[in-house]
Amino acid sequence: MDELALPEMLNVATAYVDANIVAGRGGTTAFCSGGQQITYQDVLEHVNRTGNALHALGVEAEQRVALLLLDGPEFVYSFFGAIKMGAVAVPLNTLLRPADYRYLLQDSRAKVLMISAALLPQIETIRHELPALRHLVVVGDAGTHLSYDRVLAEASSTLEAAPTSKDDMAFWLYSSGSTGFPKGAVHLHHDMLYASDLVGKQVFQMTAADRTFSAAKLFFAYGLGNNMYVPMRFGASAVLLPDRPTPEALFETITRERPTIFYAVPTLYAQMLQVADAAARYDLSSLRLCISAGESLPPEILRRWQQRFHLDICDMIGSTEALYVFIGNRPGRVRVGSTGEVFPGFAAKIVDEHGQEVGPDEVGTLLVQGDSTAPFYWNKHRKSQQTMLGDWLNTGDKFHRDAEGFYYYDGRADDMLKVGGIWVSPIEVENTLLEHPAVFEVAVVGAEDSDTLVKPKAYVVLRQGYVASAPLALDLQAFVRAKIAPYKYPRWIEFVADLPKTATGKIQRFKLRAS
Repeated sequence: MDELALPEMLNVATAYVDANIVAGRGGTTAFCSGGQQITYQDVLEHVNRTGNALHALGVEAEQRVALLLLDGPEFVYSFFGAIKMGAVAVPLNTLLRPADYRYLLQDSRAKVLMISAALLPQIETIRHELPALRHLVVVGDAGTHLSYDRVLAEASSTLEAAPTSKDDMAFWLYSSGSTGFPKGAVHLHHDMLYASDLVGKQVFQMTAADRTFSAAKLFFAYGLGNNMYVPMRFGASAVLLPDRPTPEALFETITRERPTIFYAVPTLYAQMLQVADAAARYDLSSLRLCISAGESLPPEILRRWQQRFHLDICDMIGSTEALYVFIGNRPGRVRVGSTGEVFPGFAAKIVDEHGQEVGPDEVGTLLVQGDSTAPFYWNKHRKSQQTMLGDWLNTGDKFHRDAEGFYYYDGRADDMLKVGGIWVSPIEVENTLLEHPAVFEVAVVGAEDSDTLVKPKAYVVLRQGYVASAPLALDLQAFVRAKIAPYKYPRWIEFVADLPKTATGKIQRFKLRAS
């Protein structure tokens, strides 16, 4: 694995904020947000003011500062401001409900919450249940709460970075909850540097000339790297979109802002392909890279994107625990249907139920190793033991690898189905159904038949112009039987209006299994 030469004492905020000023990029645009051009000098001053404001509010080293912020410059300032003054930044999903925030804020024991005014109603109803939370600092109309603009105006624009080590806690990221209750993955000061210096530099070949745009939001591990710390490491710029990433909004932003790298999840790529005459109405000529992660990219979506826009999509996989992507298709080396190859800085192996490494083309559980991985989950001792296996991280994903070293996703460990004693990948069945012209989205889970034996069941969202019917269900079943091994076909087809998803677009199959 690649190693970075890092000093023992390191405050990572300086590597992303102060370093750009030292490199002479103070006047260079760092972020485009709401028509504003925010320079690296603006970032430095606001990060320093935010750190000093947190000092003034009584925040001490290692205490948590929660961020419930829409994508905008204040997220960047608050994230790095907390880290620079020695605290721990804790971004929170902006699409949750009060009960979720009660858990997250109680679990993290955050002393200060930086919050967008639009999200205040989600917190005000539970405020009395959060004894550790001393202050709400509001971006926008603060009402009776502390105003972000006001506390910054009273703070100094110079700040000496706290004397932290490279192995001190810097930030936490809560898992998306696609497999149950959120878990706080603890990340250290050196973690982001491995993601940006190895993946960002060696795989994306990012330079100061790049401009990134991510449909995945900053609170999500994928979005945090895509649109904040990776471009900042190279003096590039990023386009921030606080609004919901609808297909039209994404196309309009790409056309207007001219990014060179675009990141999304498979669901959004599929939705963008539904926009009529998009290739004629919008200009994607600025893009040199399209990247997908968060969920396996169906081959049919990749083929349609290539045909429509003459662009590849590099499918990749990462995780909150690993911080960023660790396996993927490299630019110019895209293999349809594959998740790609192991990235610099990581090692990977596929093991059976006994922990023994399997051979080529055998399905097993993917373990990864790399210096950006979280050492543990906060307050989750047993889960940490099950996931952080010494140097290795148990991803919980089923994969197989071919003889050339390309990895292929076979579903989550708890999504795999054993039908007639043979493993069946829900992903394979889903990808086959997506080739049918009637199918827009699909999720396959296990269901019990009259003999309590598990068989595949498909939940199908139809494309416009198609109507759910028994004959169509039979046609879909026959389509699958004709394409892949007959035993893999879905015994039941249920037509639904939509599929349950996390805020980041992952299908929540555990909800379908429970329905």
